[in-house]
Amino acid sequence: MTTTDADTDGSTAAAAACHAEGPKTAVRPDPDAVTDHDLGIHGYAKQKDAHLKRLRRIEGQIRGLQRMLEEDVYCIDILTQVSASTKGLQSFGLQLLEEHLRHCVADAAVKGPEAIDEKVKEATKAIERMLRT
Repeated sequence: MTTTDADTDGSTAAAAACHAEGPKTAVRPDPDAVTDHDLGIHGYAKQKDAHLKRLRRIEGQIRGLQRMLEEDVYCIDILTQVSASTKGLQSFGLQLLEEHLRHCVADAAVKGPEAIDEKVKEATKAIERMLRT
């Protein structure tokens, strides 16, 4: 599920602004850009390779669950693996949230109170979704 899929209150415009597709080629400095966020750089950009490695590890855990079912492994052993996979995703989500706060919310702080309010509202809704899982 994407952020857009989960939003039900019309806040997709804020998400789109924060996570707009970045340029694929060399970036020419934008004279109106205040921060790197204005250039389409995501908060997770510096950790992207580490995040992809972590997600591949989690993907392997999920595939392990499938294999365990196919091999008729004992239920408790499968549940232990479910717990490990869930914790991995939660940890990844928290790291991504922290990067969002440091990057996107910090960017909003430069732009003023209305931008801050919008980003705090967006982050609060993301936290609420994470707590429901």
